[in-house]
Amino acid sequence: MFTGIVTAIGTLRDARHDGDLHAVIACPFDPATIAIGASIACSGVCLTVVDKGGAAGDAWFAVDISGETMARTAPGHWEEGAQLNLEPALKLGDELGGHIVTGHVDGVGSVVSITPVGDSKQFVIAASKELAPYLAPKGSITLDGVSLTVNTVDDQADGTCHFMLNIIPHTAEVTTIGQLSVGDAVNLEIDVLARYLQRMQSLRS
Repeated sequence: MFTGIVTAIGTLRDARHDGDLHAVIACPFDPATIAIGASIACSGVCLTVVDKGGAAGDAWFAVDISGETMARTAPGHWEEGAQLNLEPALKLGDELGGHIVTGHVDGVGSVVSITPVGDSKQFVIAASKELAPYLAPKGSITLDGVSLTVNTVDDQADGTCHFMLNIIPHTAEVTTIGQLSVGDAVNLEIDVLARYLQRMQSLRS
């Protein structure tokens, strides 16, 4: 379980296909605080640590990424040199600063537009028709592992939707969102509460 509050940006240092994709991710963590078998969200994807090393501030950890995970997430995230938003799993008693995030990506969206507004930037993201019913103004969404608030939702004629996010300078600086460009693919996880509400509504219907 996670909160969508990114604690560091890591770099995929090595990616080797050996059945699954074996990836080594460099990060500024202390390896003494990383447990083998622990969960770390990597740009919104919950992955299991299978190895670790390095020193405090210059550490690395290794994960195995299945073909199923690669097929359901943004492809550019798993290439050597890619930067990833990192969040260790929530510990009992930690502050829930974002919203409840599972680390299970529901779909891949794309950046439609980026518009400067004051010091912030408004991002418009396209979501599939499968995810559209779960998106609502002032609701929560996880984009590449970052907990964000949906500002507006614009339903499209084909059943898809475009939703707008306001990204403040701090968020752009401490996550990979500030590096996004129009057309880039992003991992999306809908709010778990919206998932259950939609299921309850469908059963009533």
